[in-house]
Amino acid sequence: MNTQNLQKNLTLTAIGLLILGLGVAGGVWWAKRSSSMASAVTESAKSERKVLYWYDPMKPDAKFDKPGPSPFMDMQLVARYADEGAADTGALTISTRASQSLGMRLATVTQQDLSSTVEVAGTLQLSERDVSIVQARTSGFVERVYARAPGDVVPAGSPLADVLNPDWVGAQQEFLAVKAMGDAALTQAARQRLTLLGMPPTLIQRVNDSNRTLPVTTITAPTAGVLSELMVRQGMSLSPGMTLARITGLGTVWLELALPQAQASNLEIGQVVEARLTAAPETVLKGRVASVLAETNSDTRTLRVRVELPNPGQKLRAGMLATATLYGSSESVLLVPSDAVIRTGKRALVYLAEEGGQFKPVDVQIGAEHDGQLVIRQGLSAGQKVVASGQFLLDSEASMRGIATQSSPPAESMAAPAASMDKGAVFETSGVIEELDASNIKLRHQAVPALKWPAMTMGFKRAKDLQSSGFKVGDTVQFQFKATGDEYEVVTLKGAKP
Repeated sequence: MNTQNLQKNLTLTAIGLLILGLGVAGGVWWAKRSSSMASAVTESAKSERKVLYWYDPMKPDAKFDKPGPSPFMDMQLVARYADEGAADTGALTISTRASQSLGMRLATVTQQDLSSTVEVAGTLQLSERDVSIVQARTSGFVERVYARAPGDVVPAGSPLADVLNPDWVGAQQEFLAVKAMGDAALTQAARQRLTLLGMPPTLIQRVNDSNRTLPVTTITAPTAGVLSELMVRQGMSLSPGMTLARITGLGTVWLELALPQAQASNLEIGQVVEARLTAAPETVLKGRVASVLAETNSDTRTLRVRVELPNPGQKLRAGMLATATLYGSSESVLLVPSDAVIRTGKRALVYLAEEGGQFKPVDVQIGAEHDGQLVIRQGLSAGQKVVASGQFLLDSEASMRGIATQSSPPAESMAAPAASMDKGAVFETSGVIEELDASNIKLRHQAVPALKWPAMTMGFKRAKDLQSSGFKVGDTVQFQFKATGDEYEVVTLKGAKP
């Protein structure tokens, strides 16, 4: 009896396992069938989507009418479908929750009156425009040198040295003899001769008043200032034209400034400058820009600017430190936070926030930067909202979707490049050979301004008569190309100039 029950139980168990196996197999078959049906539906839906054009995500403004490799980058073109309306509107639509997740922050375009005021430190220097040279007017001998040294501040008329002038003694005697004759005309002629010999008017008057010769003359400072050089010594002989001293005036001084190039755009000769001495900041000196030197400092990339300052009382000295404030004209400008502008080196753009969570890329022309704010010359208007944080994520998404900037000119189809070029037009640039075979050549070339091409890697056809012997991958070359049908063809190839 036990044996029969056992067999009966085993039979029932086997039947149950069989039924279970059939159920699992059926479920797997149905799942596969459902998946296949879903894939078929998806593929059918994709095939039914209308393709508007193909584009390069790295250059979305260029549109193509058929798929294939991009002429700009080493990648395949991406399809733009009719149900993707973002590219047509030129804007991205981002939900409020997504904006918050991205940490997106908006800023308002403001209009302000901005004055081009610049503050820069400088050092006082002696004015090289107010220099007097003292020279020997005749042969002689130095009998005495007064207690002077280079660097001394001397008043006008202060004595420098006593000089014996033998050549003047005879002329003075002749003058006195003619004067004793009482002939006014001859006396005037003799007096004129003393002047022509280089005798100072003061010395001639002294000879006339004293009625005796004066062989020793005292050389004095013609102007007040700093005795920059003193080259006369007691006992030395002099020859005509020899330099004895050099005096730099103190009536005006120079304030030497090192101005950054970015702050020198509105600099003008004669511009008003206010200077404050570091030692006396309460004292304000007003001067004007005297000159802007032609050369910049190669290390600091700054311009040398000379400001001429009055020196009342001759209290200003060379080497003093001062801070100069240059006042320029005021203008009304548009300002946005500097972080809101994406600068690539070739262009600048911002993302304009519109109603409905839409964000539109806009090309802008920028100006100078002031306290974290950037001047917008063109592209925006006051009151508009721009993205100040998170704009790089928006720019990446816009590139992937093929959204062009608002101010960009409408992109023409590049399916037939020859149509946008003059027939037979030849363009020239340089590049590096990446690949080379019998019929094609791939080049990493520089920009082509005539075609508005940036620097990129691109494949070209080779002209049948192109001479390429001696060239290999990695060589830098100068080449010419033209459009033939829907392709570009290299017509000349030569080594680049060093």
